[in-house]
Amino acid sequence: MTPPAPRSLFRATALAEAVTWTLLLAAMALKYTGVTEALMPVAGGVHGFVFLCYVAVSFAVWIDARWPAGRGIAAVASAVVPYATIPVERGLDRRGLLPGHWRLHAEPGTARGPLEQLLRVVLARPVVSVLAVLALVAVVFVLLLQAGPPTEWF
Repeated sequence: MTPPAPRSLFRATALAEAVTWTLLLAAMALKYTGVTEALMPVAGGVHGFVFLCYVAVSFAVWIDARWPAGRGIAAVASAVVPYATIPVERGLDRRGLLPGHWRLHAEPGTARGPLEQLLRVVLARPVVSVLAVLALVAVVFVLLLQAGPPTEWF
C-alpha cells in the first residue's frame, strides 16, 4: 500500500484543523453566551486530536521535503491561529513546496540522519505506522486531557 501523498495529506489535515476550529469557536460562543457548555468537551476534544494529527503530518512533510526550519516552524505554528492552516497550505502548494510523492518512500536510499531514517521506516509500513501514530496521538491527547486546559497549567 502506498501512503497518501504529502500534498493531499497536508491539505486534508489543514482543512480538518480549520473545520475543528469552527466547531471549537462555536462551542465557545455557546458557552460564554450562557446557552450551554455541553459542546465544549466534544469540540475541544475533537479539535485537540485533529490539531495533534496536523502537527504530526506537518513534521513528516517538513522532514521529507527538507524544508528549512523557519518554514517547518511556520507550518506547525499555523495550527495555533484559527484558520491559519488554510493560507499556509495554499501558499506552500502555490510555491510547489508540497510534494506529490514521499521522497523517502520513492527513494529510500536518500534518507540521511535519524529523523529521515525513522520517516522512511514509517512510510515503508503505512498501515502499521498510521495505527502507531494514531495511538501516539491518542496517548498525548489523553495526557493533555489529564493536564486540563492550558490556562490551568501554570
